[in-house]
Amino acid sequence: MAFTLGIHESVELIFPPTVLRDALDSEDGSEVCVVGSAADLEACDALVTFAYEDAFLSAGLSWIHSIQAGVDRFPFDEFESRGIRLTNSTGIHGDAVGETVLGYMTQFARRLHRYRDRGREREWAHPEWDEPFTLSGESLCVVGLGTLGRGIAARADACGMDVVGVRRTPTPVDHVREVYTPGEIEAAVGGARFVAVATPLTEETRGLIGADALAAMPDSGYLLNVSRGGVVDEAALLEALEADRLAGAALDVFETEPLPEDSPFWDRDDVIVTPHAAAATRDYYRRIADIVRENRRRAIAGESLVNRVI
Repeated sequence: MAFTLGIHESVELIFPPTVLRDALDSEDGSEVCVVGSAADLEACDALVTFAYEDAFLSAGLSWIHSIQAGVDRFPFDEFESRGIRLTNSTGIHGDAVGETVLGYMTQFARRLHRYRDRGREREWAHPEWDEPFTLSGESLCVVGLGTLGRGIAARADACGMDVVGVRRTPTPVDHVREVYTPGEIEAAVGGARFVAVATPLTEETRGLIGADALAAMPDSGYLLNVSRGGVVDEAALLEALEADRLAGAALDVFETEPLPEDSPFWDRDDVIVTPHAAAATRDYYRRIADIVRENRRRAIAGESLVNRVI
């Protein structure tokens, strides 16, 4: 059957649309094209996208694939009422995000972020004798033990860290000593030198890391967020940092993105800001292509799609 798959131009934020198009070229008679206008959308049966636009709803699409794992930007009710299936890219970012979080922890432990900042001023200065530490023996709480959280936990465990975690069902997870439920979040983060947030944004997780959870962390603790900005109460986090109730934070995601120029997070030397890039890798498009290629085959064959959200 004829089947046209569109690659929305918004994926340009992550990789050139043409590299994904070329990776998905096939000999099964289906067509792959880069789309940007509403007229382009009308010719497509399915769409791979980063962004969401209202024009998707009236384009006659049967299936939309998000190149991110998070799908909170998409209107579930409208998709369901129009029979649009939604799939995501969960399951492919564990190594990239795990290494990014390991990098955050290493920077804070070995004071690398401070050396980088001082280097711009040509300042040759040693840290205070009791500032640097090693990761071995330190504690980490991973909030969310899906693909991202398990990738973080495995790398932390390999460094000799004591890892606990939080998930809805407190079943055992490899590389995690103890698993708590979200209702036990304060006990989970209490005493943790690092808290890595890797849970999807849902109604249940919005604001999960708020004033109470932050207050339960030790003054020497660091918050690391690679999930979604809405999971962390940014005002409460900033207040805790300003009051020295936390040692620092590494933030890849924010309520408003790009992070506004006047955000106080930019100017803090105890905060590492990255531009929602924890999952970035040159192989990103190949991993997306693997999922989309299989789902294109399934869509043509009338089979159930993998990674289906709706």
